[in-house]
Formats: sequence, structure tokens, C-alpha cells
Amino acid sequence: MNRKNRFPPGWDEERVRQVLLHYEDQTEDEALAEDEAAFEDKDQTYIQIPRNLVPAVRELIAKQQTAIPRSA
Repeated sequence: MNRKNRFPPGWDEERVRQVLLHYEDQTEDEALAEDEAAFEDKDQTYIQIPRNLVPAVRELIAKQQTAIPRSA
């Protein structure tokens, strides 16, 4: 039986398991440090948007990521 991949490109069940394991094994201090480090990234901006706009924002981000080649 052919099953459609339910994961985004580049993801599979093993990768999902690894991510879950990472977060399930984190202490509260480790999680806090990871969150704080994300806010220190000068290439990222965090904004609050209405929940109903999240799909549209994700679509815009996906379009931009496919339009701009990533550098290694």
C-alpha cells in the first residue's frame, strides 16, 4: 500500500522522533537557555500576529525560502 508522506520535505518519522526526544529530555533550565538564545539571533525577528494569520505568514515564508537559494 502506498502511503503519502505526512511530513514536510526533508522530514521523516525518525527525524520527528529525534526532535521529540530532544525536547522531552530537556530540563527547564536547558529549555529556557534555548529560548533565550533564539531571541539573541540577530538574523531573526519575533512578532505577535493574530492566530488566524499564521497560515498566510507560513505560506509567505515558504515562498521566500524557495525563491532565495540558501548559502552553505
